[in-house]
Amino acid sequence: MILETSIRSYVLRNFLFTDDDGQLQNDVSFLEEGIVDSTGVLELVMFVEETFDIAVEDEEILPENFDSVAQLARYVQTKRDGKEV
Repeated sequence: MILETSIRSYVLRNFLFTDDDGQLQNDVSFLEEGIVDSTGVLELVMFVEETFDIAVEDEEILPENFDSVAQLARYVQTKRDGKEV
């Protein structure tokens, strides 16, 4: 759950401008709720690469990997485990 906490904190601070955990659930769609736009996705990619020391390939920048706290945490864990995404 450390992944989810770290990702949620980043999104709250950088996109929702709050520290209130109640403002974002792990399964809320960033895109459908207007939390993250295309530029925001690139910010998320940089955050993931720098914070979790993984390389994000262009073809992996998909909604199923970057559209919620839960999806992003699952993506990061899969990359850390060395599995194909």
